[in-house]
Amino acid sequence: MQYKTSGTCSTLIDFDVDGDTITSVAFTGGCNGNLKGICALVSGMKVDDAISKLKGIKCGFKNTSCPDQLARALETYKAQQN
Repeated sequence: MQYKTSGTCSTLIDFDVDGDTITSVAFTGGCNGNLKGICALVSGMKVDDAISKLKGIKCGFKNTSCPDQLARALETYKAQQN
């Protein structure tokens, strides 16, 4: 699935889910090293676990962050599955 981000340096998140497990994540733009780390950490994680850990994280004075945008993308994915 692709998710267009809002309010972050990254502009797009591509991710795949198998059942309820995240299998891959890739960000376009943003802080390359940090986002590769986030991708590695959430790969193999349950969707709900990733949402609970990442949702609400802020970047500086912004109301969101790349991890928060990933949580929102996963919530959108879940809503589309129901």
